[in-house]
Order: sequence, then C-alpha cells, then structure tokens
Amino acid sequence: MLRINLILLSFVFFVCSLSAQNSTNQIQKEHQPIRIITNNWASQKVIFHIVGKIYQQLGFEVSYLELPTEGQWFALKYNKADIQVEVWEGSMADKYYQLKKENSIIDAGSYNAKTREEWWFPSYVKAQCPNLPKWTALNACAALFTDENSGRGIYYAGPWEKPDRARIRALKLNFKLITLNSSDELWDKLTEAYTQKKPILLFNWTPNWVNAKYQGEFIEFPDYDIECETLPEWGVNKVFLYDCGNPKSAWLKKIASRSLAERNSCALNTLKNVNLNNSQFEEIAALVMIKGLTIEKAAKYWLSENQPLWRSWISKDCR
Repeated sequence: MLRINLILLSFVFFVCSLSAQNSTNQIQKEHQPIRIITNNWASQKVIFHIVGKIYQQLGFEVSYLELPTEGQWFALKYNKADIQVEVWEGSMADKYYQLKKENSIIDAGSYNAKTREEWWFPSYVKAQCPNLPKWTALNACAALFTDENSGRGIYYAGPWEKPDRARIRALKLNFKLITLNSSDELWDKLTEAYTQKKPILLFNWTPNWVNAKYQGEFIEFPDYDIECETLPEWGVNKVFLYDCGNPKSAWLKKIASRSLAERNSCALNTLKNVNLNNSQFEEIAALVMIKGLTIEKAAKYWLSENQPLWRSWISKDCR
C-alpha cells in the first residue's frame, strides 16, 4: 500500500509540475515583446512608431527590428519578428503570396489606399521630351537622362526588390540602372535635379509625400498582367519576361507572424483595425520629409491630433 501511495504521489507531483510549467510558458508567451519590423522609408518609419506606441499604451512591451525588405520574410516565418505595417503589392507581392500559401504569415488586412510604384520624372522634362510619359519615348530621350558620354540614360532605383533590369532588357531600353541605398538618397537626387530643372528618372511611389512638393508623372509602361512575369510569349517581347509596368492600383497590406496570432489576440486584432487612406499616408510622410520632424516626434504629433481615429482601432479583445 505504501508503494502504491508513493507512486500516486509521484504522479500527482509530475502532473502539477507539468501544469505549472505550461502556465509559466503561457505567461512568458503572453508577455513576449511585440516585435515590429522597421524599414527605410518615411511613412513606414512613422507608422510602425504609431502602432508601437498604441501597443505600449495597452501595456505591451514593444521592440523594433530593423531589416531590409528582402530579409523580413525569414524573420516573420521563423518567429524572429511579429509585424510589418506596410506590405506593397508592387514590390512585395511574390514573397507575400509565397508565405501566405505556406500558411506562414497572417494577413492583417489591406488599407483603404491604392498604391503605385514606378519610374517617375518631373513634369518640366516634358518640354524637352513631349512624348512622355509613354515608355516608347524613353529611348529617343535617353541622352537627357545621362551624366556621361555614352548616351545611355540613367534610372535611379531604390534598394527594394524590383525587376527593373529585366524590364530594361525586355523593352530594349537604352538605359542603365543605378541602385541607391535608401529613400533619402533618392530624394537627395530628386531635390538636386529639381532645383536645377535637370531631367531625372527615378523610382517613386504613391501614396508618398513627394506628390505634395514636386510635380511629376509616372512612366506609362505596357499595362501589368501576371502573365508578363510568367509567359515570355506575352506582350511586346516574345523572348523575355517583364515587358510591362507595375500594377497601377495595387494593394497595401499589414501582416503578422503566426506566433503573434497564437499568443496575443488583442495585438493582432488591433493591427487588423489599423486603416489609412492615400491622403493620410501622404500627410504622415510629409511630417518628416517636409515639416522636418523626427520620426519619434512625427508619431507623437500624429497620435495627439488623431485620437478618435486610433482609439477606434483598439480591439474589443483588449478591454
């Protein structure tokens, strides 16, 4: 009998220990910091601070993880990061669809904003190249966009994933691509050229603060179609892919890790409620790029001026 009692006592102790361990693990999960990815363009920088400060007001610990866009997918898939507040269809759709198909991420919804990412030029260039913005005008005007004797035009790209070299090849454009390291470098190039009324061709997007300060237009390439990326026989070039432009009315999403969904419904559902339109995105970016506020001050200013809006985002799960 004593032996049986000892066995039963040991079993009860084991079950209690296991239960305590599970409770500890659950508490640790619930108190794990919400890890928000940070990138290198103005609206994303301010919005991740806005979302982070909302979480902090709800009592959550928040940490920020600076990553290039091509590196963020690994972090989201393998529980190294929790949230990306801006996923652009034009430059991130392939990776987004891949991870969504694998069930490796959570789609936290689209903003009420339509995006476009494309080659862009200041409006004053049309005086020297009147057939712009048609892409077929580019080769005839390539010499306008060069700073060398080769006659090849220069297109300034950002550090994001775009098939621009493939497009140059497929459309037989007499241009070379120069990749800059950040959006700040792009805008420095634009400001310098615009001040001198010098022709320039560079990557731009909307919604973006640039539209509030500089007049310009996107190049009108052949309309985007998914077959442009998959079927060489589609489009004007029957050999090479990417003989088209980017989507003209594309989505802008938020995504989260599966880990966040499992451990914090308040944080996930609040993220799903975060919503902005094109003009709001442009206003947020302009706080930094035009008004000169720091990222931190821009986020605080926006939160103070838009309390009814952001308070409406807070999920009922948090109350």
